[in-house]
Amino acid sequence: MRMFERTVVVAWVLGASALTPALAFEGTPVSPENTTIPVASSQPGTAPVLKKAIPAETATTSLTALQYAAEGGHPIAQWRLGRMYADGNGVVQDDLRAFDYFSKIANAHAEDSPSAPQAAVIANAFVALGRYYLDGIPNSKVKRDPERAREMFSYAASYFGNADAQYDLARLYIEGIGMPRDFRYGARWLGLAAQKGQHQAQAMLGQLLFNGEKLPKQAARGLMWLTLARDSAAPEETWIKESYNRAFAKASDDDRAMALQMLEHWVQGRRD
Repeated sequence: MRMFERTVVVAWVLGASALTPALAFEGTPVSPENTTIPVASSQPGTAPVLKKAIPAETATTSLTALQYAAEGGHPIAQWRLGRMYADGNGVVQDDLRAFDYFSKIANAHAEDSPSAPQAAVIANAFVALGRYYLDGIPNSKVKRDPERAREMFSYAASYFGNADAQYDLARLYIEGIGMPRDFRYGARWLGLAAQKGQHQAQAMLGQLLFNGEKLPKQAARGLMWLTLARDSAAPEETWIKESYNRAFAKASDDDRAMALQMLEHWVQGRRD
C-alpha cells in the first residue's frame, strides 16, 4: 500500500482541524455523512451473515459477474466480494481473500476525493484492513500489527471522516493498543463518531463522561449518549444496555431530567 503510506501524513494534516468540534463533547449533531454501507461490525469476525435462499445457478452467475467487475478494477465489486469472503456469505469464508480485495481498493483509491460516490466503500475497506491488522489472520502473511491498524483507521477517520474508523481509532488510544494510552485524544475521536450517530462510540463516550473516567464528569451528557446508544444497539451488544442500566440507576433526578432535555435537542437537530 505504497500510495497509502505516501498520503497518510496528508490525512493527519487534514484531520487535525476536525478534532475541535468534539472537545466540548456537546450533544449538538453535525451534518451526517453517507454511512449507509455497513462494511463491518464493531469487532472483527462479528459481522452479520446475510442468508437468503438464492438458487445455485443465480448465485453462481452473480458471483461470476462480480468477479469480472472486480478484475476490471471496480471498487464496489471488490468491496462486495471482500465482504462475501469475510462473512462466508455465498462463498467459503476466506479472510485472506477478503483482505486481498480490500487491499486492492486501498491501493487504487486511497487518494480519491472524500466526496466521490465510492468514498464510503473506500473508507470501509481501510476500516476492514485495520481490523485484520489488529488481530492478524492465522496461518497467513497478515500478522498482528497494531501500528499498521492505527494507520488504516487514522486514514479513514481523518481523510474520509468515517465514523467507524473514528470509533476504532478512539479505542486504540483509550485502551492503549499499540501505543501509550491517551484518554483525551481518544475521547475527541469518540466525540466525532458519536455526533455522526455511531452508537458504539456514543456508548463508550457516555461511559467516560458519566463516570468521569480521565475526563471531567458530565453525568447528564453521559446518560444522554448512553440512551442514544441503547436505542441503536443490536441484541447481542449487551455491554451497551448494561452500561445504560448502571448509569440510569446511579443518575440523580436532575441528571435524568437534563439528559432528557439534551436528547430532545439532539432529536430536533437531526430532524432539522
